[in-house]
Amino acid sequence: MNFDKLVESMIKEAQERGEFDNLPGKGKSIDLTAYFETPEDVRVAYSVLKNANITSRETDLLKGIAELRQIVARVANEEKKKEIQKEIEKKQLEFSLMMERNRTQRRKK
Repeated sequence: MNFDKLVESMIKEAQERGEFDNLPGKGKSIDLTAYFETPEDVRVAYSVLKNANITSRETDLLKGIAELRQIVARVANEEKKKEIQKEIEKKQLEFSLMMERNRTQRRKK
């Protein structure tokens, strides 16, 4: 049995067992607008980086912001909350500047 048929068989068996029934977003359409608006060469580069477990600075910033938001929600000390909130704002500003730089560069092309 070749690899493609083996994978198809495994997927079909998992479907029959109901392993895909409770996935998030089930029954909702997938918005691929941003994907197709991204230039093909950039999509390929992102794919290569993702497969190599290398993330972009933008991705690292977003993950960092999300982690800090979870931490600030659990912290009771108001002074510590302010300190973490400043770090969140710093990362958000850096992310916004990177996104604006990317938009500006795309418009120039």
